[in-house]
Amino acid sequence: MPRKKYRAVKHELKYSYLVGVITVSVAAVASLVLWTVILNRPPCANSISCIKDLSGAYEPEKNGVFMGKNVVAPAFAPAAPEKRVLGETTAEKHIYVDLSTQQLYAYEGSKLIYNFTVSTGKWGPTPTGDFRIWVKLRYTHMEGGEKDKGTYYNLYNVPYVMFFYNDQVGRGQGYSLHGAYWHDNFGYPMSHGCVNMKPRDAAMLFDWAEPATTGPTTYPTDKDPGTIVTIYGQPPAE
Repeated sequence: MPRKKYRAVKHELKYSYLVGVITVSVAAVASLVLWTVILNRPPCANSISCIKDLSGAYEPEKNGVFMGKNVVAPAFAPAAPEKRVLGETTAEKHIYVDLSTQQLYAYEGSKLIYNFTVSTGKWGPTPTGDFRIWVKLRYTHMEGGEKDKGTYYNLYNVPYVMFFYNDQVGRGQGYSLHGAYWHDNFGYPMSHGCVNMKPRDAAMLFDWAEPATTGPTTYPTDKDPGTIVTIYGQPPAE
């Protein structure tokens, strides 16, 4: 092989090798970043059902399971959509959840409107930070936990559900504020990551929070955005 051609081939092989190494390295870094995001991402709050049905509809004759016990899913009286007069208030609504005290506070500006006792994550952490309500459902189905650990639940007609999200906790992860009819241990962590409320408290918050309720399923709009939800603190030690 002529010397010039040999050098050209050698140079081409060296270039191809470098390109290959760089390509593999970039792919490896991208894969590492992806797995880091996945591993650090909070799990879906309802690990089996997650969010599959956004109809907000009531499912008749459906009874569920919570912690190995059968529970009856009641039908709660439907709430009439809240009629709001444009410009009746300019104060921003804001919901705060204190994990350390298991308390929820609802403010309009600096005015406290509601203060409820709640139950947050016990078998899965409730995420902290600032969130926005992205959909309100009159009812929904939630299923998750693990049967072999005794934490399995399959709950129908979970009422007054307000799903929230931010840049770190996506909409598909299913974290929400909602009513809980399957336990009465409010004031102590009892959920898989959501914020449980007494159904009557959840009903009031559901009708008060933005966007204004328009039916079984309500989405925010540019003119009527979802209420901000701020969650902070450390849950009490068991």
